[in-house]
Amino acid sequence: MTTESSSRYKNLEAMSVRQLLLNINREDIKVPVALRKKIPQIEALVKVIVRKMKKGGRLFYIGAGTSGRLGIVDASEIPPTYGMPQGKVIGLIAGGDKAIRKAVEHAEDNVGQAWIDLKKNKINKYDVLIGIAASGRTPYVIGGVKDAHKNKITTGCITCNEGSELAANVDHPIELVVGPEFVTGSTRMKAGTAQNFAST
Repeated sequence: MTTESSSRYKNLEAMSVRQLLLNINREDIKVPVALRKKIPQIEALVKVIVRKMKKGGRLFYIGAGTSGRLGIVDASEIPPTYGMPQGKVIGLIAGGDKAIRKAVEHAEDNVGQAWIDLKKNKINKYDVLIGIAASGRTPYVIGGVKDAHKNKITTGCITCNEGSELAANVDHPIELVVGPEFVTGSTRMKAGTAQNFAST
């Protein structure tokens, strides 16, 4: 699990503020490089989304924690930024709206909840579902894409590990491997930036 690997940096507490910022920036620079390598996969998914939307379909994001919040941020910014109608891009987070501001413990472990959440929004075969999970192993997200696949809904994912269960269960996997985080396991850093870049 690249996202859980130990940081390449030791003794963070002994670094000056300048050293901390420069080293974080050194890691952040890896994100656009990783993204550029996946442009063909992103392009293929975008073309599917465009085709489906022209037929009246919508784009759904599902995720937990930081990943879920990133999907919600992207969905909420689409109407004011690009003039699209409300409801064409929908972000759902494990634990519901209250999880946007405060962590809801164990919500990400409910493998069947994503499909319940999606059905409330009347997801159908004209829509596209993208699961966002840095690790690629979040049960809420994996369960959602599996159930979507059973119902003939096109699926994609954004993850930061290669060969994940999530990527194996979608039509259009996007694996942005950006390496270990500056703070070990803190995927809201580089992985979060990568997921944000890919979703926008």
